[in-house]
Order: sequence, then C-alpha cells, then structure tokens
Amino acid sequence: MSGVKCHIGQDVEKQGSKLPKKWNDPNKIPTDRTMVVGGAAGARDSLDGPGCQLKKRRQRYVEKDGKCNVHHGNVRETYRYLTDIFTTLVDLKWRFNLLVFTLVYTTTWVFFGLIWWLIAYLRGDLDHAGDRDWTPCVDNLNGFVSAFLFSIETETTIGYGYRVITEKCPEGIVLLLVQAILGSIVNAFMVGCMFVKISQPKKRAETLMFSQNAVISMRDNKLCLMFRVGDLRNSHIVEASIRAKLIRSKQTKEGEFIPLNQTDINVGFDTGDDRLFLVSPLIICHEFNESSPFWEISQEQLAREEFEIVVILEGMVEATGMTCQARSSYLDSEVLWGERFTPVLSLEEGFYEVDYDTFHHTYPTPTPTCSARELSELAKKGEAIPLPPLSPPASVSDTPNPQSPRDRWEEGAGQEEGEEENVSNGDVKKMDTEYE
Repeated sequence: MSGVKCHIGQDVEKQGSKLPKKWNDPNKIPTDRTMVVGGAAGARDSLDGPGCQLKKRRQRYVEKDGKCNVHHGNVRETYRYLTDIFTTLVDLKWRFNLLVFTLVYTTTWVFFGLIWWLIAYLRGDLDHAGDRDWTPCVDNLNGFVSAFLFSIETETTIGYGYRVITEKCPEGIVLLLVQAILGSIVNAFMVGCMFVKISQPKKRAETLMFSQNAVISMRDNKLCLMFRVGDLRNSHIVEASIRAKLIRSKQTKEGEFIPLNQTDINVGFDTGDDRLFLVSPLIICHEFNESSPFWEISQEQLAREEFEIVVILEGMVEATGMTCQARSSYLDSEVLWGERFTPVLSLEEGFYEVDYDTFHHTYPTPTPTCSARELSELAKKGEAIPLPPLSPPASVSDTPNPQSPRDRWEEGAGQEEGEEENVSNGDVKKMDTEYE
C-alpha cells in the first residue's frame, strides 16, 4: 500500500483537466492514486524535495454524499443509450425530462392535427365550411387550429362534443384508430417514465447517515476498523446490508499497474453481521486478520498510505418496496487511529433515544501502534500488548471517579420512576465535553 504522498495538481477535475489517455505521456505523472497533471519540470522535481510542500487535496473516487466521481469520456457507441430509451429518459435531469415530456406530447398533437387538417383539405371540407348540405369528415373543423384542437381532444379523450367525426369518412376512422392506439402508447411510456423518476429512492438515501470518520481501535483484543451508520427516518430499511471496498492502486508481480483497484473488506459477510437491523445507529466493524488488506498496517505506516474506503448500504424502502442504495467514502486521512465512537443511545423513560448531535464524535482510547500481524506474533509468544500512554483530557481529570459507559448505562436503567436525572449510554453530554 505504498504510495507517493505529495503530488502536484492532484485534483485534476477541479483544475479542468481530463484524465490522460496514455500512461507514457511525458506531461502526466502516474501515481498510486490517479493520474495528475505534472505542469512544469520544476514542479515535478519538487516531488522529491524535502517536506513536499506542494501537496494538493486528494481526489476522491466516491464523494461523501455518495456521488461517484467518475466521468465517461470518448464514448463512441452512443446508440446504446437509444436502445434503452426508457432508462435514458429516467436518468435525465428533471429540466430535460420535463422538456422531453412536453415536446413528445406537443409533437404528437401537432402531427395528428396536421393530418386531420390535410384530410379536410383534400376532401374539400374547408371550402364548404358552413354548408349544411355538405357532410364533412369532422364537423366544425374549418382550419388548422380547429384540427389541432380536435387532435388534442382525440388523444386525451376530452370530448367536448363540438367537433366530432362523421361516419362517412373512412380515412378519418382509420386515423382515429391509429391516433387512439399511438396516444395510449405515448401516455403509458411518458407517464410511466415520470412515475418511475418521481418514485426513485434516491432521496431516501439522503436520510441514511455515515460517520464523517472511520476509526481504528481494539475490540475484543483485536485491531478493528470501524465506522457508524444510522437512519434518520422512523420507517425502516428492509433487508439492509452493508459492504465495503478498498480503493487502492496496485502493481502486480508482472509489473502491470492497476489504477484504483477494488479489494473487498469483510464487514461480517461470513458471520451474517453485514445484515443490519437498522433501527438505531450501528457501528460496523472490520477485523484485522490475515485475510484483511490492513493486516500489516501500523499507525506509522497508515500516515504514509494512500487509499480510499468506499462503504455501500443497500436495502428496500419499507414504504415503496424499491431498492435503495446509500454510499460514502473515507480517505486515509479520515481514518483515525486510536479513537472510538461516542455512544449515542440512551435509556429514557419507557423507550430508547438516539442523540444525533454526537453521531460523528469520537474519543481517544489506548490502542497499540503496531500492526495486527505484530500483535498476533506477540500473542503467540505470550508477551503483553504494548499500549501507548494516553493522557486524559483536563475535563476528565476534574472528575474524581469517572464512570465507564457500561456503569452509566446500568445506572440509567436502574433509576426509579420520578427521578429527574436520566443517565445515557456513556453519558453522551459529558463525553462530548470530555473528548471534543
């Protein structure tokens, strides 16, 4: 997981530059993260300088809000979009979707209105307008405007009763059948497209929360990577599941460079812990074992790594039954070593309450600085796990005997009815002041 930490012009999209088409471009510099614009030769030389002072912001593969930061360029087979025109219309932005919706109906009305007017013109109905002895194809059709209005009435089945087709016009009857059938197809297609677009569960994903940072700390004597997820709505996500991917460039033994390679991170697939009952916020845990990509990562090495962890939460919306997906990501700089999430669940009078003010809060906890592999070797030798000294915050030292989260939870559960104080899991408010 080694990579160059200092780059020039890393944020290529913000600079308006496109990703290069060739790796051997002399003006482009391949890195473990992506391809970046090199600029002048002096700028490239500064990469090897002491301190790397010109480091730019890292480019994300997936934004914090779940948007995938990948643009497709040089797509020559654009006809493929037309083969799936329904999905193409649903994926359009609302302003373009409404424009297409309006144009489709207006075009069909004008097209059939022109044909109705052409029939009346060829039959001579326009020359005998107002002649009661003449039987026209369509009563009271005396111009293109009236033909256009009759086309709208026919396709929308409004039926005002002023303009009606007569039985002595076989070509008009055939056109009426064609317009009725095609009009039904257009209605089914466009209304179905609008319904699917309106009922898309994308907005439901915005009420699914991910913690701003991921943490690494000890859990059951093992190093673990953890992040928190939560649902703001009372309607639950049915069959919710979580998975995570490690996005990191790699080079194979044969010398092949694979940019942004995806590696699966086990968050409970073998034990079923990836299936979530997301009623209250949950902490998702990845254990550092021999199959973990973080098996040999220590705190010191983490500071030199370049990677991105993409987390994906999927499930069905309880109200509609449609599948919903929420995404977020954590850069290596957003992974905190030696931290633990502040508890957010408190025991109230007859119910549990979630305090989302502390959803993203963490506090320091004693954590070994060595890798999980080294911890495993120490455990096999029977040696004690080395823990770095942790100086408590000043607010903690002011408290003579600070209670643990478990003690505070049990104290809150044991309170008698009528007491004013209600102690939460971990005393949420006190933990905020201690470890913010």
